[in-house]
Amino acid sequence: MRGDCGMAQRPVIPRAITRRDDGIEFEWDQAGHRGLYPARGLRLACPCAGCVEEMTGRRLLDPATVALDVRPLGVALVGAYGLRVTWSDGHDTGIYTFERLLASCPCAACRAAPARPSA
Repeated sequence: MRGDCGMAQRPVIPRAITRRDDGIEFEWDQAGHRGLYPARGLRLACPCAGCVEEMTGRRLLDPATVALDVRPLGVALVGAYGLRVTWSDGHDTGIYTFERLLASCPCAACRAAPARPSA
């Protein structure tokens, strides 16, 4: 991963990941930056080819087809860059990258911060 100055940056890797029935909590750093990603919101944000059209990015997943009480049953690391979630509705093909998850962190501090320019 490279920043604006062209020097290599450290990859985004959470310190801890906790699966909960109401979502998945990520601890992003030693300072205690944590974000709880609500289960249904995370399921609706699945980036797999069955949920998002690959060429246009158009959402294919109909939110009405995802139960309000959907929950993560299991999580598995995908290399050092992301997470695969097994959902209670049987879906398990999306890879949630840590970079994208951190960019959409739902914690109060991140929600209050000004939007970061995309690279």
